[in-house]
Amino acid sequence: MWQLLNKNRLASLIQNLLRHQAQTQVEAADYQKWRRKFLYKRLQLNLQLALIGLLTFIALEIRDFFFSREYFEALILVIYIIEELSLLVCFILLKTKFFQRYPSVIFLIFAWSVTLIPIIINTVFAGKIEADILGWPLTFFGMATLIPVYWQLHLTTQLGVFIYYVGIQFVLDKAATMPTTWMNNSLLFLYMFWVCFVCDLSVYLYERLQRSEFRTRYQMELAYQQLAIEQEQSERLLLNILPQSIAHRLKQSTGTLAEHFSEASVLFADIVGFTELSAKIPPTEMVELLNKIFSLFDQLAEKHDLEKIKTIGDAYMVVSGLPTPRQDHAIAIANMALDMQQELAKFNTENNQKFQIRIGINTGPVVAGVIGLKKFIYDLWGDTVNIASRMESHGIPGSIQVTSETYELLKNHYVFVERGIIHVKGRGNMKTYLLKSKISETTILQN
Repeated sequence: MWQLLNKNRLASLIQNLLRHQAQTQVEAADYQKWRRKFLYKRLQLNLQLALIGLLTFIALEIRDFFFSREYFEALILVIYIIEELSLLVCFILLKTKFFQRYPSVIFLIFAWSVTLIPIIINTVFAGKIEADILGWPLTFFGMATLIPVYWQLHLTTQLGVFIYYVGIQFVLDKAATMPTTWMNNSLLFLYMFWVCFVCDLSVYLYERLQRSEFRTRYQMELAYQQLAIEQEQSERLLLNILPQSIAHRLKQSTGTLAEHFSEASVLFADIVGFTELSAKIPPTEMVELLNKIFSLFDQLAEKHDLEKIKTIGDAYMVVSGLPTPRQDHAIAIANMALDMQQELAKFNTENNQKFQIRIGINTGPVVAGVIGLKKFIYDLWGDTVNIASRMESHGIPGSIQVTSETYELLKNHYVFVERGIIHVKGRGNMKTYLLKSKISETTILQN
């Protein structure tokens, strides 16, 4: 026993771990998708700002050319124009499918266009290697602020700049020119180290916060989905127990739900000989047979838009005309009864059985509703219900016995045989009829 319990616990633990692992993988994939999409959108914004910003500097140089020649530098204007063209190419490439899928490539091209183009042009045309202590920090801080994801990408950008800066000095065997007289190489590298460190740290912390928020939101969505599934299951279970209108009212009110219906038709059915059969076959086989038969009856009740009330042992109870009143309640219940006979005959043939069904029907006023606080069901009360039950218990196996009230509503549509006067417990002598079949349309037209 304990071994079985331990095996079940282990299997449950493994199942939960696998489910958690699957959810984690889905969450990680969703986060990566969100991060790539975020990078793409922010790159668009950053490129637009950079394009506009460079245009202002180009305009400033052009103004100096016309009005302040002492401040104008042609090389700087060339640098701005080449940077602007490079960023424009980045912006166009970002619209292509490849770079929409891999925006990190544009990120690198963008960052290095702004940081490396000036130093390359200065090296080629001015013959000097000089770190841009204003442009580089502005670029690194700007990208960290507007694109605070993929801290590794930011670090790669920064390392690329310094590798080029140091490497070009080694290749050309030429020392760099310090941007100011008070700065040396050690101070420059320390200064840029802290600039890059602050940028990367801020991106890392922001992304960590975003990941935590994404995980929390993802877990909440899973919880809401699970809640919706459980609510749907509860709703479906409730509708299997109660009519939809009653279930809705029960959720709105905790009081007694009972209504009087002036006219409804009630059907009781009992499988003849099932009690004796239960003594000969295993209980599980008996319940399985009963479930198959009652499932067929449930389908018929749905087909005829009737309300199944309950099953008691091998007895089946259904009503027509409530909770939504209908004029043809007696006709619907009669059709249900005839179909029950046909379905049982078909079931006997397919399963090699010899079951018979005894059915009783009565029509009249009833009270229907839900009472109690626990394990409630939608039930019926009244003399009409009691008489319908007597019609079944005093009936003939294989027949459908109805009262005079039901007969008067159906006599023009169905074939009946008068059974005569029978003694009904609690009511004395009553005249009853046996429902046989529908009257054909040809007979109706002839009459």
